[in-house]
Amino acid sequence: MTDTVSTSNVLNRYLFEDLSVRGELVQLDEAYQQIISSKEYPAPLQKLLGELLVSTTLLTATLKFEGSITMQLQGDGPVSLAVINGDHDQKIRGVARWEGDIADDASLHDMMGKGYLVITIQPKKGERYQGVVGLEGDNLAQVLEGYFANSEQLKTRLWIRTGEFEGKPHAAGMLIQVMPDGTGSADDFEHLEQLTDTVKNEELFGLPANELLYRLYNQDTVRLFEPQPVEFYCGCSRERSGAAIITIDRTEINDILKEVGSISLHCDYCGTNYTFDEPQVAELFSDAEKGNKTIH
Repeated sequence: MTDTVSTSNVLNRYLFEDLSVRGELVQLDEAYQQIISSKEYPAPLQKLLGELLVSTTLLTATLKFEGSITMQLQGDGPVSLAVINGDHDQKIRGVARWEGDIADDASLHDMMGKGYLVITIQPKKGERYQGVVGLEGDNLAQVLEGYFANSEQLKTRLWIRTGEFEGKPHAAGMLIQVMPDGTGSADDFEHLEQLTDTVKNEELFGLPANELLYRLYNQDTVRLFEPQPVEFYCGCSRERSGAAIITIDRTEINDILKEVGSISLHCDYCGTNYTFDEPQVAELFSDAEKGNKTIH
């Protein structure tokens, strides 16, 4: 396991062989940087997106099926929405919306006001599950610990960190959770909590997984599984933007073209603009009409 692979946009799962506790470690740089570079986010909102990104990645690692998890913060504060979506392949994307000024020291509650967290789990096959969680706690980690305690009834702790490392934004986090087989003891879990509490930001951001876990848990037997890459993936395209344009009433489209000469669609997730001039729009509708005629 090389240092580069181990500390850059990767999720590691691990298991305490003798303690019936499982763990996860996620370390993100470029994937996080791409999400926060799509808009000029205030610093506290960049931090919140990083925490949401780490949380979503840690939760997708618990999926036992192919599908996705969306974690969405909504509130009546300056930040109306912050959302991260991730899937079983660890392809992630996210965006936030806000109005007005946000103080440099703004907390979760300062930003969201009266808010809540919506967790949506969407399997490729099967029923969609959605849970709504109140923002009980000082930070996102505490909110999620409450979620696990109430919905999964499994003792869970999270450590989520964001910050600068080697001059660039990083986000990282750890999760430990009692195994659902019922054999884990409270004393064992408390022992691991105390050890994990000692982790430093620079260790989380800069150390390869095997070295970090050895520093924290060298008295325990830890089995580290193969790492899984995490990558930013938006999925937008010029073709999808064109398909969206032809769903709008043609009269409304023509009015926009008369006024500004073109139609532009902006992707909130990656910041890309797709612009269509009048001949290109005409071609979109012409192709759509030909397709309808062919179908019928």
